[in-house]
This record gives sequence, structure tokens and C-alpha cells, in this order.
Amino acid sequence: MMKRRDFITLLGGAAAWPLAARAQQRERVRRIGVLMNLAEDDSETPIRLAAFVRGLQELGWTDGRNVRIDTRWGAGDVELFRKHAAELVALPSDVILATGSPVVRALQQATGSVPIVFTQVPDPVSDGFVETMARPGGNTTGFTTFEYGMSAKWLELLKEIAPRVTRAAILRDLGIAAGSGQLGAIQAVAPSLGMELSPVGLRDAGEVERAVTAFARGSNGGLIVTGSTAAVVHRELIIMLAARHRLPAVYPFRYYVNSGA
Repeated sequence: MMKRRDFITLLGGAAAWPLAARAQQRERVRRIGVLMNLAEDDSETPIRLAAFVRGLQELGWTDGRNVRIDTRWGAGDVELFRKHAAELVALPSDVILATGSPVVRALQQATGSVPIVFTQVPDPVSDGFVETMARPGGNTTGFTTFEYGMSAKWLELLKEIAPRVTRAAILRDLGIAAGSGQLGAIQAVAPSLGMELSPVGLRDAGEVERAVTAFARGSNGGLIVTGSTAAVVHRELIIMLAARHRLPAVYPFRYYVNSGA
């Protein structure tokens, strides 16, 4: 027979069980997956990761203490995006940070339940990632990069810095909705500026080099690089070609300048 003292001791311990369980739940290490559209050795990669880690720390999440960050890099390769998306979902991740439209697409194909938070996506609605900006729906939400009207300003800026330019090569990715959207905004203002446009694809480095080289054979030309993962991945090549052919150029983000633009 259990003694009264032993019973009281056991009862007291049982009363503490829920508190211990809650403490364990609070201390459980969460896992955040990060799938980046850049290469691991890209100069922009550590800058973005450091900003993300700082933001987490400000909210009380420290890598190695109460959260674990699992990072993968795709370097613009669609097959790598799919492979790494499946890996992060299988870990399992509690939430996944996605950079760029191709990354979001790969993650949505891999999971309909793990929360996805995206950045660097110009048009998540047209790409079908969210239902609306106000009510994303599903398991995906995030931040848009800009609205298409800015693209028209790029052409105006090119004309302002290089008044003699009458032709512009528009580097855009037709694999994402923003590729057509940004080009459309530029086309809308081209006639008023007396500009002739030549769209250039970004499927691979060879296509970029051939198209820009052919465009540069004409006179009074300039470049506009629209926002996309493909443009970021090929930015050093694009910058080199613009310099080689002495083409005035407008780029969408500051880090192009950091790379020598």
C-alpha cells in the first residue's frame, strides 16, 4: 500500500507536470528554412542573411538558442529551387523565407501547408502566389518589391542622363508576370520619349550576351534592366557588357552599383 506521504509527493509532482510541459513547449527550438535565389558566394548573400538574422534577434529569436536557420541557395537554377524546396519542407521547417518569384513557385509546388513568407516578388497576384494583396489566402504571404509605374520612370531617367539615346534594350524575364508587366509600363511611355525598344530575354548567360552584343552594333543605344531573379544572377555579365559596349544603363537596385554598374 502506498504511504500517505508518498501519495502526497506524487500528487504534488503531477500538479507540476503541466507547468513543465509548457516550459518545454516554450523552449522548443523552431526551424526556419531560407531559400535564396542567389548563389552562396554572391556578394549580396551575406548582406541579406545578416539583415534577416538581425531582424529575428530584435524579435527575441536567436539562431542556435530558440531557433535554427536552415539556408539553401539556388543561384537562379529552377531545378535547384525544386530540390531545396523539398528538402526544407521535409526537415520539417516551421516557416520558410523565400526570395524571388521562381523560389516561391518551387515552394508552393512542394507544400500547401508550411507557411511561406516571400521578398523580392514584384507581382505576387499575377503570378498566382496570393489571391489579393489585402487577403493573400493559402499558406503564402510577403512583401512586393515595387509597382510597375516605376519601370516607366527608368526609361525617363535613361533619356535624362543620356539625351542622345533613341534606342533601349529592355532586359526582362518572361518567366514571371513582372517581366511582361514592367515591359508594358516602359512601352506605354516610349512613344512620348521618341524611344525604340528592343526586349531582351534572360533565360541564360548566352542569350544575354548574344542579344546585348547584337543590340550594341546599332547607334544611340542604352540599357534598362528590370527587376527579376534572372537579372540579379546575371548582373555581373550585364554590367560587363554595358561597360564593354559603352551603353548607358539604368538598373533597378543599389546592389547593381555595388557590383560595378
